[in-house]
This record gives sequence, structure tokens and C-alpha cells, in this order.
Amino acid sequence: MAIVKMQKLSICANKKQRKAILNLLQSMGIMEITQTDLDDQAGLEKLDTQAARLKYEKRAAAYDQVLDLLAKYDSGKGTGGLFADLDQIPRSRVDGLAADRHKYNVEAADILKAEKKINECAGIIQKDENAKLALEPWLPLDIPIDSPGTKKMSLLLGTLPGQIDDAGLYAAASKDMPEPAAVNADVLFTANNVSGVLVMCLKKDADQVEGNLRSLGFSRPSLPVSGIPAQECESLDAEIKEQEEEIEKQKAVITAYAGEKENYRILSDYYRSRAQRYRTLGEIPQTRSTFFMEGWVPQAQADKVASLLTEKFGAFVEKEEKREDEVEPTLLHNNWFSRNVEGILASYDTPSHGKVDPTFIMSFFYVFFFGMMLSDAGYGILMAVGCAVILLKHKYLKEGLKKTLKLFFWCGISTTFWGFMYGGFFGDAIDVIAKTFFGYQGTETLLKPLWFEPLHSPMRLLMWCLLFGLIHMFIGLGIKGYEYLKDGDIVSFVSDIAAWYLFLLGLIFMLLPTKLFSSISGMTFTFPAIVGPLAKGAAIIGAVIILIMSGRANKNWGLRIALGAYDLYNITGWLSDTLSYSRLLALGLATGVIANVVNMMASMFGNSPLGVIVFIVIFILGHALNIAINALGAYVHTNRLQYVEFFGKFYEGGGKEFKPFKTENKYIQIKEEK
Repeated sequence: MAIVKMQKLSICANKKQRKAILNLLQSMGIMEITQTDLDDQAGLEKLDTQAARLKYEKRAAAYDQVLDLLAKYDSGKGTGGLFADLDQIPRSRVDGLAADRHKYNVEAADILKAEKKINECAGIIQKDENAKLALEPWLPLDIPIDSPGTKKMSLLLGTLPGQIDDAGLYAAASKDMPEPAAVNADVLFTANNVSGVLVMCLKKDADQVEGNLRSLGFSRPSLPVSGIPAQECESLDAEIKEQEEEIEKQKAVITAYAGEKENYRILSDYYRSRAQRYRTLGEIPQTRSTFFMEGWVPQAQADKVASLLTEKFGAFVEKEEKREDEVEPTLLHNNWFSRNVEGILASYDTPSHGKVDPTFIMSFFYVFFFGMMLSDAGYGILMAVGCAVILLKHKYLKEGLKKTLKLFFWCGISTTFWGFMYGGFFGDAIDVIAKTFFGYQGTETLLKPLWFEPLHSPMRLLMWCLLFGLIHMFIGLGIKGYEYLKDGDIVSFVSDIAAWYLFLLGLIFMLLPTKLFSSISGMTFTFPAIVGPLAKGAAIIGAVIILIMSGRANKNWGLRIALGAYDLYNITGWLSDTLSYSRLLALGLATGVIANVVNMMASMFGNSPLGVIVFIVIFILGHALNIAINALGAYVHTNRLQYVEFFGKFYEGGGKEFKPFKTENKYIQIKEEK
């Protein structure tokens, strides 16, 4: 609705008051502090606060990790997930915990140490499990894996690729040896195209036997143990059990602090707040005894801030004018309904001072178009009730999330409205249920549309969609005209706004009575005889003004006319933009058609116990998928209509969002005490 007028303040105060002033400004969250260039200011310097800032950021991150661990191991009440409320904490409690923070820092360190020990134990268990898995095929072996044999006998333990039996192994091992060869060959296992073998031979024949085996791909096992496999597995099981007990012990250490969750949340945000202050402190120029700071506050609050700093801290506060190269930050002020789409606007760009804030107008069209696209009363009721329940249950959500939920609540109301206008309630669910399970034999629709049914009159709806689109774009063009008038630029208003209104409206009123339009739309318009000549006259006058004045910046009349003709060609752009609003029809029809198909599939098994079960399952899954897909489509395409068709007619953006120095808490909301 409006862009808040901003005032720049310059503050000079005793260096001893830095911390108190920053604390006050941060708690108020009302001033955007700007950086100061020191190149031309002798005697000023900036404090290096990086080490302190990183220290506090690390502390905040440590408490975040502690809270994640408590949520992981504690089976008590969770944090609420996406819709978690910010804890309402009085300032006195925050200050009390801050004074006792060292005790909680030790507790946090103990919890993180316990988690580190848990990870170490889990690593040992994983290693032992892998060792057991490697040993499993060798369990039939009743001698140590690294056994060297006896004084006279050598043991060759290893694997061969492929499958082999005892006879084949003996033949391969005793190759080129005189019979009977002093060789004993046993195949211990065959698995995964690998054979585990044990060959015993005389020491004097060991080299020859091993050479024979290696010619077949023999390799010794690379096992992590050296004893008898069965005994090693028992030892590994014992170690695994010991590590599991240690893990449970360390989990108990962590969960013993579950009652401190709220304190840890407070301290996490406390350290996060301190890190923010030190980041700002590092941007403030200072001398040995004073410091300087400048920034922007809403003009209505400027005197209050100046008086507070002067009376409480003896600071010198002066109002300053904006420098020529300086961009004044933009703070939007909208009513309770329109402020919910400020995030949508910010995603595109921020308006600059001196321009129109389109949020108010955009908010109504946004909700209106979203409802037309989703256009099912059942879906709208689910969306509106779901958002309302969350908002009523969670009163202290983060501001951005709260605005989003309120926006989709109103989109749900709009969807419900258009659903009843089109006669859609979970598609044709009422008729299908009545006919399938209650024997309804009538031909009339039970839920009659308050307006008309789009599936039966798509061209009629298309005409209305194009009309709504023209109104949307004409308002955008009107906003541009308002900006010209506000700046006193009458020539631009007549040449770039009024001329286009004349040209476009003239063409529209020339088209409406024609047979071509009637054949396409199925609608017939009859105007008084005077309307035709007036429409032609308006179109001609508008075209002439555009032709002559669009290139008015050029003195060369040939180039000027050429630029005007090129601008007239922009009528194709208007046609393209108008046709873009056909997506209101397309998405509305898609929602209804898919919903009807879901109902038809759900009712295929008829009125039987199995049919009821199948109907419920398909109905819930199908409509859940439909509302998810088409709600996303409605969101994307509603944004597109605002960003391209509407903003394209007037919006320039170029502003810089107002970002006050404030406490950006993750878990809590501090209740300031007077």
C-alpha cells in the first residue's frame, strides 16, 4: 500500500557506551546500520572483531548440535518441526542464563564429548562386523589363520578363483611331484566363485607346491585377525557387546540433560545474538574515546530513537540527508491482508522510493487467480482449514512462515469460492458417491454450480479469463500513468498511457460486435450505432499518438516515426500477454478433470465391501496427489501472471530491502520488560 519514509541518523557517543547502545538498538530492531568508508576520515579505525564473532558463532552452532542430539536420543516431546513455535522468554531469564552460561557451556561440551564417544564406538562395531563377515567362510578352520605349520610341515592357507574340489586341488598342488606326493589338500569353502583352500606339504616341497598353486591364482587371505576363526569371532562378539554397552552409557549421559533443552535454545540464540553484535561492532568507526554510527530508521520513529539515545546514553544524534549516490532502504507498510504477499513481491524485486508499492493491488489479484486455477471447493476447504488450524495452534511461528500460511488460508477461501461457482467438490464426488453407494438414478447434478460448469462451457470461461487478464494489465498500465502524473510528466502520460488506452479499447470495441468474435466465443454483443465510429476514432487517435510520440526523444522525424511504428507493433505483445491468462482456464479444467477421473477409478468396484475399501483408498490417494500437483501449479502460474504480465506494464523495482540490526533468533522470542 505504501513505502515507509526513511530518515538517516548519525550517532556519536562515548566508546564505553558501545555495548549498551548496540544492545538497545538490536532489541528494538528499528535501525539499519550502514558501513562507513574510512578512506577520507583521519583518526578513525575499525575494531577487528572476527575472532570474537567466530567464537560466538561456534558456540551457537555447538548448542544447535546439542539440541539435535537431544532430539535424536530423547524420546520425550519433540521440537515441533517446521511449525515449531518460538519460545516466549522474558528478558530477565535470558540475562540470568547469560550470567550462568559457563556452567551450560561445560554441559554442552560433555554432551558433544559423549556423542564423539558414541561415534567412536559405532566405528569399532562397524569394523568388528566387517571382520566377522570376512571370517565367516573360514569358520571350519580349527587352526590359527597365521599358523606357520610344524618343523617339517608347511601350511598354505588361501583362496583360488573359481570352484575346485579336493581331488582337483590335490592334483594341482602336486603337479610335477613324484607319486605318492606328500601333500594334503582340503577345500574349506566355495562361495561367490571363490574357493578357500588349505594345503599341507613337507617344508622341502613348500616352494614347488606354492608355485603350482600360484599358477592357478592362489593368494593368501588378508584377514584382520590371526587366531582360530571361531575363537576370533567370539572375541569380536564380546568387543561388539562392550561397545554397545558403552554407547548406551553415553546415550544416558546425553539424555540426562533433556530437561535443559529450553535453556540450551535460549543460549544458542544468545550466542547468535552476540555474534551479530560483534559483526556490527566491526563495522563501526571509532577513536580512543568515541565511536560513530549511521543508519536508517523509519521517519516516524526517528525522534523517538534520537531522544532515547540522547537521554539514556548522552549520545549526540543528528538527522542527515541522503547522499546523491546513496540508496534509501525500502520498508513496506501494508494492511493485515496485503502484507501476506510481501514475500512474493520480495522474491521478484523490492520497489524503490518514489515508486508505487504494488502489494495492495497484487494481493487481491493473487488470491483471485489462485482460486480460479485450483477451483475445487473441497480442496479449498482442506487448504483453508489446514492453514487455520496451524495458525491457531501455533501462535508464535516465525514471521515469514506465518505470512505464508495466512496467504494460503486466503487462497483456500478463494479456491472454495470458485469451486462452488464451478460446481466442483472433490470433482464430481457427490454425484459419484450418490450413484455408486446410495442408488441415485437422477440425471441432474446434485451440486449445481452457482455460475456455470467450465467442462461444459470452456469458451465462455476463456472469455472471462481474458477479460480478467485485460483488467489486470490495464490496472498495471494505470499505475504507470499514476507515476507519470505524480512526477508531473503529462507528455509521457498522454503518449505512453492514454494513447494505449485509446488504441486498445478502440480495437476491443471494434472486435466485440463482429461475427468472428461471436463464432469463437459463442457470445454476441450489440452496441448502439454510435459505438462503432467512436471505437474506430479512439483506435486511430491512439495509434497516431503512439506513432508520432513514442520516439519523441529523437529529433530525426524519420527515425521517430520508425520507432513509433515499432512501438505500435507491441500490440502483438499485448495479445500474447492477454492469451497468457488462458492458463486460468487450463489449470482450472485440469484440476476438475483429474478429480473426476480419480472418482471414476475409485468407484469401479461398485457398491460392495471391497468397493468401499477401494473407493476410500483411491479417493484419498488420488485427491491428495491432485491437490499437491495443482496447488503447486496454481502457485507457480499465479506468480508468473504477477511477475510477467502485471509487473511488465509498470514495475521497475531497483529498491534495497530494509534490513534492520535486530536479533535474528532461531528458537526464542524475547519478551521485553518495561
